[in-house]
Formats: sequence, C-alpha cells, structure tokens
Amino acid sequence: MYLRPVKQRIAKGKMRIVIQRVTRASVSIEGHCRASIGSGLLILAGFEEADTPEDLEWMSKKIVNLRIFDDDKGVMNRSLSETDGDMLLVSQFTLHAQTRKGNRPSYIRAARPETAIPLYEAFIRQLEQDAAKTIHTGTFGANMQIELLNDGPVTICIDSKNKE
Repeated sequence: MYLRPVKQRIAKGKMRIVIQRVTRASVSIEGHCRASIGSGLLILAGFEEADTPEDLEWMSKKIVNLRIFDDDKGVMNRSLSETDGDMLLVSQFTLHAQTRKGNRPSYIRAARPETAIPLYEAFIRQLEQDAAKTIHTGTFGANMQIELLNDGPVTICIDSKNKE
C-alpha cells in the first residue's frame, strides 16, 4: 500500500502594511499631538500571530528601498533614503479585518497585544536600523487621530506572505 506523505502546514504570518507618501502627517491622542512628520511616509502596520523576525526584516527593507519618490524628471525613481524623508509608523489591527460574512468585520487574524506589541517594537527597531534614522510613532492600542496630506496620491499595500 502506498501512503502519500502528509504535507505539514507551517503557519506563516501575513504582516500587512499600507504606505502613504505624504507631504505631512501627524498622529494625535486625546487632542495632543504625539508625533508629526514633513515629507515622507505614513505607514500603517497590522500584525498576525505567526509573523516572524524575517517578515519584519523583509518588510522594513522593502519600505526603505521602495522607489516611490519623484526624481528630477518627475518619475517615481527615488527611495525614502535618497530623499531624506521621515517615517510615521502607526499600528492598525483593522488591516486584518475579515468582511466575508455579515456586516461586522472580524479581527480574529490580528495578533493579540501580547504578540503584536513585541512585533511592533521590533519593527520600529528594524526600520530605524535600515533607514538609519528615528522613526516617529503612534501609541500601540491607543485611540489615535491621524491627519495627513497624501502626496500624489501614492498609496501602496504590501503583505509579507505574498511578498507583494
């Protein structure tokens, strides 16, 4: 009798990011400005339980090297590091909303705080290392208000599972 080997399913995370190229952006909590940037990137980040340090590293390098800033000819051909732009990172579990059934989104795929907070903090450190600059942030779990002036507009969604 031939037995087909059982494929093991390895849980792979799906870190989700929304990047917006901005002229300016800020995040406030209870009416007080927590952080603000000029020209650069507003990054919304959502984490899953199975996200790994490799996901964080891949995503950080992708963000820092993504050529979405205009060169001298007006072509998106320059990265954040080439423009000396700033970054504002905000955690956002709602990026993992599932809306297939009913009208109330499910957030079951979003990492619980005990997992997400260390991932968020490690992601900040990874971005600071790769960009060689301080990353401005919101406050994890806080009710935040974000103001931005989207430049372009340029808005890009990336997930670490599909590498796109």
